[in-house]
Amino acid sequence: MSETTHDGGVALDAAPSPDDGLAADRLAAKYGLTVSGARPRLVEYVRQLWGRRHFILAFSQAKLTAQYSQAKLGQLWQVATPLLNAAVYYFIFGVILKANRGLSHDTYLPFLVTGVFVFTFTQNSVMAGVRAISGNLGLVRALHFPRASLPVSFALQQLQQLLFSMIVLFVLVVVFGSLPAMSWLLIVPVLALQFLFNTGLSLIVARMGAKTPDLAQLMPFIMRTWMYASGVMFSIDSVLKGRPEWVIRLMQVNPAAVYMDLMRFALIDGYGSSHLPPHVWAFAVLWAVVFFAGGFVYFWKAEERYGRG
Repeated sequence: MSETTHDGGVALDAAPSPDDGLAADRLAAKYGLTVSGARPRLVEYVRQLWGRRHFILAFSQAKLTAQYSQAKLGQLWQVATPLLNAAVYYFIFGVILKANRGLSHDTYLPFLVTGVFVFTFTQNSVMAGVRAISGNLGLVRALHFPRASLPVSFALQQLQQLLFSMIVLFVLVVVFGSLPAMSWLLIVPVLALQFLFNTGLSLIVARMGAKTPDLAQLMPFIMRTWMYASGVMFSIDSVLKGRPEWVIRLMQVNPAAVYMDLMRFALIDGYGSSHLPPHVWAFAVLWAVVFFAGGFVYFWKAEERYGRG
């Protein structure tokens, strides 16, 4: 800025003083003003996220309702899709490739369907999470809210979808001879731990996908490889019998295999503890805590960068 002097000349304003910046900082601190889009402290961020819990739940329910709104069968596809996948896998792996080694015929179909449903829960959480930010840029840029609300909401949407599918799974295992028992109560902690794991993984891929949208195109190949390595279609200890022990244990303790095996152990009478790796519950808790806590902090550290650029 400049001003005209009394003799007609032009005088330039003095350069801004460092004291001006200090004064502005004092005023901002006095009236509680913060930099727009600045990342809050972690504890404050958790508080803000908890304050948006009703939005997270409503958003997940709205996405779940809209997911199959254009299909004539509507919400029935929530159950039909994993069941059709299980039918295809049963024909290829159970009938053609005879991958049911170590399991009876009455055990293998519930074993397979349980694995497909549980792995689909993780797979869909990851696939939704990788697009949580990049696929909702309009919402991210228009409104101020904790960005973690989006991947958490998508993981919650997948949990609700799994709960619908579990009704069909219960009917199936009963038809094949596994009656309700006390072990079914284990379903609750298994789903809770898997939900924490899925949410943490969703937060991780959400940050990565926000920076590299092409990751969404690569993710289906990663998830398919993970599925084949996790024993969805076969019993790891039976099929790999004779292989080095460390190879079998390494495959058994990968997170997807851990949660599938625990769910099978809870539901299926013919799937006993001999099929479980040592310390399986410890691994289930470890994966849930490490991925949820680590994923949350990893996502929070980039909070101010989402929706920019």
